[in-house]
Amino acid sequence: MTSWIIINAIASWLLPPGCLLLLMGWGLLRLRKHPRSGKAWVSLAVLSLWLLSTPWIARTLMGILEPAPADPLQAPPAQAIVVLGGGKYHSPPEYAGIDTVDSVSLVRLRYGAHLHRATGKPILVSGGSPEGSAISEAQAMKTVLENEFKAPVTWTEGASANTLENARASYKILQAQGITRIYLVTHAWHMPRSQRVFEAAGFAVVAAPTAYSTSYAFTLLDCLPQATALRQSSAFFHEILGLIWYRLKSLLH
Repeated sequence: MTSWIIINAIASWLLPPGCLLLLMGWGLLRLRKHPRSGKAWVSLAVLSLWLLSTPWIARTLMGILEPAPADPLQAPPAQAIVVLGGGKYHSPPEYAGIDTVDSVSLVRLRYGAHLHRATGKPILVSGGSPEGSAISEAQAMKTVLENEFKAPVTWTEGASANTLENARASYKILQAQGITRIYLVTHAWHMPRSQRVFEAAGFAVVAAPTAYSTSYAFTLLDCLPQATALRQSSAFFHEILGLIWYRLKSLLH
């Protein structure tokens, strides 16, 4: 848990808005002795914050990551469905305080259930509890899939703390069952990194991305700052950092 906190604390300053606050702070420190460059750094930070907070820029960035839409059911069939966890909703009062899935995981579960109904393939859910709570993401996902989507879960992988561990732990479980070809379900923006590490773990992956960054029509609102857009932009840079980190790890081993 300690390493998970440290990694996420570092990431919070490398990603927006943390990195932009650092940039702004650097500019403010320079204002007294170097007013021109100080103002330039502050202006750059403010402009970047505004741009990354607009839905137009956020969707554009996500589109760089998202694979071209393709129906996984048109590919040669896989042997199982792997659904990756995206987070938990902790101590929800409306559910008697029992941890359940958050909105990100719920979207993935919905599509995983859809694939199960279409293919009949067994489901593995993957996600641990790096923050230290008693219920893993996988346990919460299993409960929702079975009770709300009526989709049985065959395997739960509840020990992983990140996507790389998701892949390795899931392969250990499924390879023992003779399963190496899977439908991989996660958000479209998360698919490039996920597919890469799952294939490196030994799987043949049929990508099954969901939740593309779509919109009905471009309007003036797409150029105005919104908190949800900043979150999307932050997710984009999180994925880029993750891809770089995994590439460095592969080079070092």
